[in-house]
Amino acid sequence: MVQGIAHPKMAYLVKRFTQKKLVDPKSLSRTELSRCLSIFDLTALGIGSTLGAGIYVLAGEVARSIAGPSIVISFFIAAVASVLSGLCYAEFGARVPKAGSAYVYSYVTVGELCAFVIGWNLFLEYVIGASSVARAWSEYFDSVLNSRIRNYTLTNIGEMHASGLSRYPDFFAFLLVLLVTFILGIGVKNSSRFNNIFTGINLLVILFITCVGLYFAKGENWTRDFAPFGISGIFSGAATCFYAFVGFDVIATTGEEARNPSRAIPISIVLALGKMHKFKFRPKFVFQTDQFNQIDHV
Repeated sequence: MVQGIAHPKMAYLVKRFTQKKLVDPKSLSRTELSRCLSIFDLTALGIGSTLGAGIYVLAGEVARSIAGPSIVISFFIAAVASVLSGLCYAEFGARVPKAGSAYVYSYVTVGELCAFVIGWNLFLEYVIGASSVARAWSEYFDSVLNSRIRNYTLTNIGEMHASGLSRYPDFFAFLLVLLVTFILGIGVKNSSRFNNIFTGINLLVILFITCVGLYFAKGENWTRDFAPFGISGIFSGAATCFYAFVGFDVIATTGEEARNPSRAIPISIVLALGKMHKFKFRPKFVFQTDQFNQIDHV
């Protein structure tokens, strides 16, 4: 019987919901998966999972309609919050180097009910993250083709009139998700190589955007109308910008595929966060010094 609860059924439910997962310290290093990921692979995985639509789509929208040039402060606030979250993940990753990320950590420390809720939240997070990145990729690719994919779909299939859904079914984004699923299915080491290549391309694109943007930068935006939407705009922008840092927690899901998870996971999380903050701040500096009211989508 749970202390303070007399009803046996209620006491049973509370006991079940709060029971914790027991992890044998001797079994922490045992796994049926292949331990083949190095610190470099884990760091690239964290960076690649974070540098996506958040920096290409979100930054321009926040700078244009939410925070203005003060987007730099918004991203700094979001970065501080992500650092604190990352340190927590690093601590748990060192103590419980098992696959499952926040689900396992909450199961071990808080209880089964909390782990159940967090597990489904993680599932929802990855579903929304993958679909939003695929949709953004499809939109940009379609813009290169002068919206031929959208026009063809609207002409031959039609328009969907449902709240909460897109105007038309994006089959190209769906094919992208299937392609990435296939790549993940060929093995963690091969998918890690694929991720490393595209992460390198991603970083080069960001560096190119920064260099080109500096050419159009205007120094007076540091003093003239720096925060056109006020303090509320800065904090609203920070809440929105935190989405741009979501993804580094994927490193914690590789606890049984890292070579030395107790050491590799914390180091990789810290390195990934450091690199992400550097590469995310540079484009925001460009947005801040550009004419923010002319920014539509990056």
